[in-house]
Amino acid sequence: MRLRYIYVLLLVVFFNKSYPQSTASEQVTTFTIAAPQLDAIKTIWVYLPKNYKNSKKPYPVIYMHDAQNLFDVKTSYVGEWSVDEYMDALTDNESIIIGIEHGEEKRIAELTPYKHETYGGGQGDTYLTFIKNTLKPHIDVAYRTKSDALNTTIFGSSLGGLISFYAAIKYPETFGKAGIFSPAFWINPELFDLIGNITIPETSKFFFLVGEKEGKTMVPDQERMVAILKSKGVKENQIRNRIIEDGEHNEKFWSTYFGEAYQWLTSKG
Repeated sequence: MRLRYIYVLLLVVFFNKSYPQSTASEQVTTFTIAAPQLDAIKTIWVYLPKNYKNSKKPYPVIYMHDAQNLFDVKTSYVGEWSVDEYMDALTDNESIIIGIEHGEEKRIAELTPYKHETYGGGQGDTYLTFIKNTLKPHIDVAYRTKSDALNTTIFGSSLGGLISFYAAIKYPETFGKAGIFSPAFWINPELFDLIGNITIPETSKFFFLVGEKEGKTMVPDQERMVAILKSKGVKENQIRNRIIEDGEHNEKFWSTYFGEAYQWLTSKG
């Protein structure tokens, strides 16, 4: 009798256990695609504007990293960006959002252009080649997109911010704009030297965001990079440099400022 009681009790506990429920919009779907450059299969999340099915027009595209944290609390590590909720609320200035899942233990490798002596990495160009040569051509065929660089943005935070900045300066013919949240310049300081030897188009746009509570080097590193860009002739209207007093290194912070960055990056001028 006692064993039966314990068994029933365990069933009650199991069925009443609270599991995260999906918060992804019905506008979000996923698919998988081979990434031969990375010797991997990548899961891709796609957000389509609410009016996509009822229109025939093409849309700008934003490529974002760490897709697990963008749309769904169920798959996020410590919270989501709520990108889909923000996009669902728009009635104009809409875009297609492409989220690329990070490679778990390969995340550092994929999102860093240079190898770090302690943390490794250094496959950033390979990762970006996958986006440029495999993923983007597929997206441009499968969906109605504006495929030119002026309508192609790359966006991420932390290592995602780092690789987004690198993509925009190394491959401006593909990525005309970059959302650069909490960029981890500390792991690849080589970028400070690289940028001195690169010509940046007058059409490129960079939205930088960092919080003062993220670490001692985060704000100075961002300020240094912005100063270098300006010294190379990048104009004020090409850069937005946001430093937030109480900003911390987390999804809540990035979610709060996604809308501001989105509107600035996708605005004309």
